[in-house]
Amino acid sequence: MPINFDTAFGVHGDALAAGSRRAKVLSANIANADTPGYQARDIDFSASLRAAQDTIAVNTTSAAHIGPSAKPGGQLLYRTPLQPSVDGNTVDAHVEKSEFMRNSVLYSANLTFLGARINGLLNAIRGGQ
Repeated sequence: MPINFDTAFGVHGDALAAGSRRAKVLSANIANADTPGYQARDIDFSASLRAAQDTIAVNTTSAAHIGPSAKPGGQLLYRTPLQPSVDGNTVDAHVEKSEFMRNSVLYSANLTFLGARINGLLNAIRGGQ
């Protein structure tokens, strides 16, 4: 029986891709903290994850059941500054660093979950040895 890796790995592969993209965006914000007129951007990670989860096949037994919806995820959005600067830069270094660390923890957790899934598959292939 062939293994479908998209099903086996679940949403973790998509979460890693979204986390990697968000890390790039946040690091660009941090790098441009002193650039006049730079507009801080971010990705709505929760919306990206929901969109990835909605692509999972769902069987509905009634027309009244809610099926998966196609929500656009991973859209770059402008961050609303807490305190705008005179030069038009909207980067708040403390917020960006905090979000970067939060994203790093989520990325690390997804790697751990994905590693556990891979170990489980290897264990099944080896026959539990």
